[in-house]
Amino acid sequence: MAVAALALNQQFLCFTTSKTRTLPWLPIRTSSTITHFKIQKNKSRLLFISCSSSTSQSPEAKTETAESCVNLGLQLFSKGRVKDALVQFETALNLDPNPMEAQAALYNKACCYAYRGEGKKAAECLRTALRDYNLKFGTILNDPDLASIRASPEFKELQEEAILGGEDIGSSFRRDLKLISEVQAPFRGVRRFFSVAFSVAAGISLFFTIPRLFRAIQGSDGAPDLWETAGNVAINVGGIIVLVALFLWDNKKEEEQLAQITRDETLSRLPLRLSTNRVVELVQLRDTVRPVILAGKKETVSLAMKKAERFRTELLRRGVLLVPVIWCEGKEPQIEKKGFGAPQKAAASLPSIGEEFAKRAQSITAKSKLKAEIRFKAEVVSPAEWERWIKDQQKSEGVTPGEDVYIILRLDGRVRRSGKGMPDWQQIVQELPEMEALLSKLER
Repeated sequence: MAVAALALNQQFLCFTTSKTRTLPWLPIRTSSTITHFKIQKNKSRLLFISCSSSTSQSPEAKTETAESCVNLGLQLFSKGRVKDALVQFETALNLDPNPMEAQAALYNKACCYAYRGEGKKAAECLRTALRDYNLKFGTILNDPDLASIRASPEFKELQEEAILGGEDIGSSFRRDLKLISEVQAPFRGVRRFFSVAFSVAAGISLFFTIPRLFRAIQGSDGAPDLWETAGNVAINVGGIIVLVALFLWDNKKEEEQLAQITRDETLSRLPLRLSTNRVVELVQLRDTVRPVILAGKKETVSLAMKKAERFRTELLRRGVLLVPVIWCEGKEPQIEKKGFGAPQKAAASLPSIGEEFAKRAQSITAKSKLKAEIRFKAEVVSPAEWERWIKDQQKSEGVTPGEDVYIILRLDGRVRRSGKGMPDWQQIVQELPEMEALLSKLER
């Protein structure tokens, strides 16, 4: 949902995925009129509205407006009064709102429906905001309040419509991956620079050495020594070959690293249903649990779950959360391709990390409450998405896709280790440190 940063005489409106919604989306009016609006977009898709107003009070300030209804709805939502918040957002839409107010009312209304598990109504609100009020799809991708519908068929249809309508919902994804890759391998760019520079130098030297080699072979008067010239040519050619090979090797390693980062990002977005029936994305459980994914046939996974019960207490002390995935349990939804506007070239359907990547892990519920909801086992919400990710991971590790496997994740959400078949729970108890141990703190 949207929040607002309040100031006395100059105020800003911004859409962001912050962890709390205790502040109103629009400034509370203190005068009868707002003198001017200025809308600006920056690269992080934040919308700003600056408003100047006088400090004088008037009876009109108490009049119910779309703006005040959105503000009140956000306050009610932050207090958990979702039904009352819905009434306020609906009222805002009936009070002749301007485009910004209508966009905010529809978007926050969708968040309310997502919170209540009404995916179809949430998708319809988002569809209207995208189509009629210029809502950016990246906002939807990064908001944890919409995690419960991102794996639903309605959301997949919405995503496909956005792509067909010409919105590049993954335009910043590759750039963000490269930034993460550079952080993980900071000297790759330096190596590439020297590889190119030395290759160019060797090429220039070779350009001038080859004519000398021809003169040395002809043996005319004043010709250079043949063996010395041939040695220089060989050094230049060998240097170029080695430097080009190093450059290509660096490129290959970068592509492998980007593929792994992509898998990690996709994994972080996979949804789970906790024991309290709440749907969260895996990224929201970081630093809280160590998920252990059990993928295989129903009989095999069920047997592994039974064996895990014998070590339940010890596994819980180590933060283990069992995530069973049964092969072929999920089905791909059939999507009718509509599009919001005239069909254009479709963009790659990739998740967006965005500049608010760290904030996605936050939600309106405090982490302490989230910990209380976590039990020993969680249910996958979109089996087809989980199965696709697991098979991609199997391919990357040279395992035949579809084999029974287990994958243990770290507290920071990355893969700790994996193996064929089902895990040895006693070995896992010995391997994993308890949650309060120093090693677990370092793992975060």
